[in-house]
Amino acid sequence: MARFLLFIFSMAMAFAQLQGIVDIHTHGDPDSAPRKIDVLEVARLAKGEGMRAVVLKNHYAPTAQVAYLVRQAVPGIEIYGAIALNRSVGGVNAEAVAQAVSFRGKTVRIVWMPTFDAENNVKAAKQNRPFVSVAKNGQLLPEVGEVMKIVAKENIALATGHSSPAEDLMLVRQAKQMGISKIVVTHPLIAAIRMSIPQMQEVAKMGAYLELCGNAILPTADAASRLKLEDYVRAIHEVGPEHMIVSSDLGQPPNPVHTEGWKMILNLLKGAGISDAEIDLMARKNPAKLLGLD
Repeated sequence: MARFLLFIFSMAMAFAQLQGIVDIHTHGDPDSAPRKIDVLEVARLAKGEGMRAVVLKNHYAPTAQVAYLVRQAVPGIEIYGAIALNRSVGGVNAEAVAQAVSFRGKTVRIVWMPTFDAENNVKAAKQNRPFVSVAKNGQLLPEVGEVMKIVAKENIALATGHSSPAEDLMLVRQAKQMGISKIVVTHPLIAAIRMSIPQMQEVAKMGAYLELCGNAILPTADAASRLKLEDYVRAIHEVGPEHMIVSSDLGQPPNPVHTEGWKMILNLLKGAGISDAEIDLMARKNPAKLLGLD
């Protein structure tokens, strides 16, 4: 009996650990890149652990349709779609965004500026291939404004993608001017971006959230893209958890499945001195506000 009660207690604790988590950045099959599990399993695992919501991200295809279908197959958890403005959807293409947000179910909650195809990302990786620009000569391109008009009208979130710190600042500034209230700066500490603390503080003052992707601090992360836990902790302390969102960005085959990865991420943060109240802000309340769930 004692062993049984211990098992029940441990299961309850595991469930409580992820209860209410809102993950704005997950990957799963079907995809053109290798993935650990498919999106149905992502949703089932998240629901089983008591998570509140999941956003399905694909770098090269809108996820409006798949999010709608996963919602039907896995009721009891909020499943949302998104679109990333890479070359496969025509780059910064307002028509692609307009169509994605119009699909039945209205699942799209985030529009990402270009990610792997972003000019900044391609140049940082020293790749010789076409890219998608968001700015030229220090000014955002007109098509960026056209996309922002749709984001503002739909009252959904704009994410900066893999843009440079200077581009991030321009994107956040113009988004605010155009009435967009939900803005997130995508993983500002990765090698291709590396925002400084003052730059992060500046976008935070303008009302943007900064997204810290937990997969990058896991021991299973690719060595070339692994980030230091202490850099995350410093950013949280110096910018403030009220301006931060922790997501998983999980789905890569070498990493654990999303729910197990989340437990590892939370344990790492707690072990580094991040409080439960700070985690509650960054992993539950702030992402819920971004998705319009508050």
